[in-house]
Amino acid sequence: MLWKACYPVQKNILFEDEHIIVVYKPAGIATQTARIGQQDMVSELKNYLSSRTGAGSVPYLGIVHRLDQPVSGLLVFAKTREAAADLGRQITGGQMQKFYHALVSGVPGKESATLTDYLFKDGKTNRSLIVGADFPGGRRAVLTYRLVRTLIALEDDLGYRQYRAYVRALHAKRSADLPKEREISLVEILLLTGRHHQIRVQMAGAGLPLLGDGRYGVPASRELSQKVHCRSVALCASKLTFYHPVTRQELSFRHLPEDDIFQPFFAEGI
Repeated sequence: MLWKACYPVQKNILFEDEHIIVVYKPAGIATQTARIGQQDMVSELKNYLSSRTGAGSVPYLGIVHRLDQPVSGLLVFAKTREAAADLGRQITGGQMQKFYHALVSGVPGKESATLTDYLFKDGKTNRSLIVGADFPGGRRAVLTYRLVRTLIALEDDLGYRQYRAYVRALHAKRSADLPKEREISLVEILLLTGRHHQIRVQMAGAGLPLLGDGRYGVPASRELSQKVHCRSVALCASKLTFYHPVTRQELSFRHLPEDDIFQPFFAEGI
């Protein structure tokens, strides 16, 4: 039986039945938090489920995976303990695939690549670091990415002047380079392991820091983020594929980023 959402969180629900619920989490909202008064997806969904089951009941909602608060994207929650256990096994066994769209400062040197690093989480600073394979506590981290599109940021008069000079040089058949400090690339990422801040750390380590990432960015990427008014990490979990824990049907969900900073990269005619 499929349920039709009738609670304010309904606009974020993509799929629901007796066993699972798939939602889109907007950027800036935590997956779960213990902070009083702070909105989070778990509380919103539990309130929504309680509205159907009656006052006093506490519905079960199993957290299968999480997204950092600044990150938007798709999440699947379990509505039974059996479904939670099965989805957990799918994550461990690599059957659940998680794809992301990210905006990075610069242009990748390759159209596609695999990044393999070892990451160490520093609990005191809540940062992850790239370390050697023999570093105590280091965990292997793997992702693949492919370049989707590169655009030039023309957010001020200097940007337009730089771009016009580039176009004039091309028309005059002179050697010309794009203003590299203004290049922004959209990449699609397949996350093959789930480490703390993995995409942000590995892409920064590859010289492609995410736009809006003040924690792992470099001065040039922070400056570019300010120019284009990107105040949050430009990362969205945009595709999720897994097997239904009961029917075993393969399910695939896709939701393009809603954040304004992404829109030019999906617009036609640019």
